[in-house]
Amino acid sequence: MKWAVRFVAFACTWLLGVTIWIAVGPAEQSEPYAHSAIVLGAAVDTDTPSPVFAARIDHAVTLYKQGRVSDIYFTGARSPEDTISEAAAARDYAIAAGVPASDIIIEESSRTTHQNLSEVRDMHSVVSVPSVIIVSDPLHLRRALVMANGMGFDAQASATPTTRYRSWSTKAPFLLREVYFIHHYWIFGE
Repeated sequence: MKWAVRFVAFACTWLLGVTIWIAVGPAEQSEPYAHSAIVLGAAVDTDTPSPVFAARIDHAVTLYKQGRVSDIYFTGARSPEDTISEAAAARDYAIAAGVPASDIIIEESSRTTHQNLSEVRDMHSVVSVPSVIIVSDPLHLRRALVMANGMGFDAQASATPTTRYRSWSTKAPFLLREVYFIHHYWIFGE
């Protein structure tokens, strides 16, 4: 019986620690610089980035316009209900915001964070992977950065300052999802 109580206490302590670690997020440089920004995909509403995705794209466009990245990778496949891939919708949105098409690279086959990053990495199979800034929502960045560094990226994180996840009613489900998926990554590597 004592071992069961100890195990439950350890599991609860572990999960609480991981939850806090994710919620605090990775340390960010005040003005990060890198070769590229990688914007992790999010939903598209038919052919327009969802508000969550638009916030990520806006942040990457800001990094680009401030000269903190030279180009932007947009990631994400097309869902059956949409007319365009996440990456293509992001490209169109960023071009409308003033980013030249020549400085945008899209990857349209990934459906998960791990796939977003591995597809971008695979685009560089002949040359070294550039230094990157991973752009996403604050609660998503811990797992994304762990994955990116595990794939050999010279990666740093930059959270969207206008995240849609502000109240506890929106943060809690996202945080619990991230706790689940970081464990999934640690166990299965994806």
